[in-house]
Formats: sequence, structure tokens, C-alpha cells
Amino acid sequence: MNGLARLSAVRAALACARLRASLRLLSCLLLCPSAPVGAAAPSTFGPVIGSALLCRSHLDNVYFYSYLSSAFGPPYKHEGGAWWFKADATLWGAQVTDVIVSDDTSELVFIGAVTPGAPDKLDEAIRAAVGVHHRAQGATTYPVRESAPGSQIVYFNDNAKIFCAKYKPLPPARQAK
Repeated sequence: MNGLARLSAVRAALACARLRASLRLLSCLLLCPSAPVGAAAPSTFGPVIGSALLCRSHLDNVYFYSYLSSAFGPPYKHEGGAWWFKADATLWGAQVTDVIVSDDTSELVFIGAVTPGAPDKLDEAIRAAVGVHHRAQGATTYPVRESAPGSQIVYFNDNAKIFCAKYKPLPPARQAK
């Protein structure tokens, strides 16, 4: 093999190595979600999601789906008319493990979050942080707790689930001609 042939072979080998590295990088970019599942919450999580959970803001499931997807990656399940996102977040000093947002199969638009612990502990944390109280509705063993704006805290297995649910707005009435 002469010098020119050897140089061509080395260049071809380097080009192949660069191509393989580029393909590995491209496949990682295409196959990896934009945010890893269970990623840390963005700084806007409390004002955006916390306000919605307390029924203090407009509920738009398309907006929340987009927000949660960009913050935590794709939902890990679709169940009960909702998309479920794994979250590594804190609201009102309470850990949040999951955030759910309604799909379009229900007449309700809702957003919810799951926190470890009993509903009364979550209510105490919310009251201490923002002053909103969720009163027990009835004297049952597992009462639903509801705030004045309409958010509810319920038992969810051994955890608490807080949510805000509202009926979808009606379309504008048609004008008679």
C-alpha cells in the first residue's frame, strides 16, 4: 500500500468514526424526551400549578398538559380521564409525587396532585403557607375536604390528592338570523 492509499484509508476510517458518533448523538436527541421523567420542577411550578390546584386561576387542560410535558417529560400513564405525570416537586412545603390533568373525554376540566400523607396534614400545610382552609364535609372516616374557592382534598390510598375541577365552558350561543 503506498502513502496515498494509506492516507485515503485513514481519512475514510476517521470519516466513518465521525459519522458513527454523529448518528449516536442524533439517535439520543431523537429518542430522549426533552425533559427527563420525574425531573425537578421549574421555578414557576408553585404559582402556576399551586394556584390552579387551589382553584385560583383559569383551568385549561391543553395548557397544563403542555406545561407539565415540558417540565417533567411525557405522561407515564393515561387513566381515569387524566394524563399522569411523575413530579419531583414541592407545594406549600409538601412533597408532590404526581400531577394529573384531564383529557378531553370528560365534561370537566381538572388538575390534581398527589402528596404523601393524610389529607389533614396537606390542609395544615396549605393553611400555613397561603391561608386557604379545606373544611371536612361530613363526619365520615375519610371526609372530603373543600375550600371556599372549590378545591378539594381527598384520600387516595395512603396519600392525599388535591384537585380543582370545573365544568368546561359552554360554546357561545348561536345568533338567530
